[in-house]
Amino acid sequence: MSQQLINRNPDLKRLRDEGYEMEIIGGHLLVHHIPYLNSKKEIKYGTLVSPLTLIGNGKIEKPNNHVIEFAGENPCNLDGTVISEIQHSNNPKKLNDRIHIDRSFSNKPPGGYPNQYEKVKRYADIISASAKFLDSRVTEKTFKVIADSACETVFQYIDTNSSRAQIENINDKVKGHKIAIVGLGGTGAYILDLVAKTPVGEIHIYDGDSFDQHNAFRSPGAASVDILNQSPSKVSYYNETYSKMHKGIVEHAYYVKKGNLSELDEMSYVFVCVDNNAARKMITDYLAEKGIPFSDVGLGIIEVDGKLTGAVRVTSGSTEKTDHLNSRIFPEEAGDNEYATNIQIADLNVLNGAMAVIRWKKCSGIYADLENEHHSTYSIEVSKILNDDHAT
Repeated sequence: MSQQLINRNPDLKRLRDEGYEMEIIGGHLLVHHIPYLNSKKEIKYGTLVSPLTLIGNGKIEKPNNHVIEFAGENPCNLDGTVISEIQHSNNPKKLNDRIHIDRSFSNKPPGGYPNQYEKVKRYADIISASAKFLDSRVTEKTFKVIADSACETVFQYIDTNSSRAQIENINDKVKGHKIAIVGLGGTGAYILDLVAKTPVGEIHIYDGDSFDQHNAFRSPGAASVDILNQSPSKVSYYNETYSKMHKGIVEHAYYVKKGNLSELDEMSYVFVCVDNNAARKMITDYLAEKGIPFSDVGLGIIEVDGKLTGAVRVTSGSTEKTDHLNSRIFPEEAGDNEYATNIQIADLNVLNGAMAVIRWKKCSGIYADLENEHHSTYSIEVSKILNDDHAT
């Protein structure tokens, strides 16, 4: 299926976004899973076939005739009689090696059909009416997963969420970017979960640790006992998980150290998600020196009177601003930080990851950014986000 052809034609895009099972083969639009009743009053499913005429730049003309072809038996009324109002021809024929049709229908509105959406919808409504009356669960809008078999995107299947929301052109601002996530603890894993749903070209994941039982309680998804017993590396576990969706996951089963910092030189953006302040300082200093934009994340949690309190932090560096980093990121370890032992607080990891990804999307021009803050903290006990270190 040519997704570019669909994206450039609003009528085809509307059919896809509304859940019709579409396919384009050899200049023909095929819409599968059209329910109908046959003469035995059984619910069956057929395929509508309509020719497409290209006019250049990936655009198609409006339908050049009102006739549509159909693969399937003759659709019938509730009493088993053929729907005679749409009868045109009952001669089977082969359009190409992949398309065989059994008959054609004719239903011409005044002035003809203005586009393929109106044509397909009209015939689908007529053909499926009896089947839907017999069983209200029957539908032609299945929202079946559309695999990206033509390798037109970085996803294993088409991002119909962005197309339905009509924000593909906005999300494409990060298309082809190389992203690094250094550290796949709770927050880093949630960042991966969010970034994997964007059209970036590559997502490099760095971590030298294994994925163990305690990790499962602060990570996205639900790892099985069998997986935990295998004790896979974090990068292999997450690569296997997110490669089911995104084709550009690149695993690095080791920590980022002084000797391999140069691997980050080609990155468009880096998420620093490590729990060692010395390593954090080394990485962020290097990124700042190289002019590579990044977000560093952190949690500071302490127990007070039997309750947890503290803050969630995102500190960012960019080509616009790095002079705040020395006052925000320290090489020494913090004294009171319950996070080192109390790790079952996935909600804070989610929040920390989401704040970092939103910051990245602001830097990338996806979200509006009126403050251009480079340091944000969420205080748990008062539920407030404070923004500081604004770039002018």
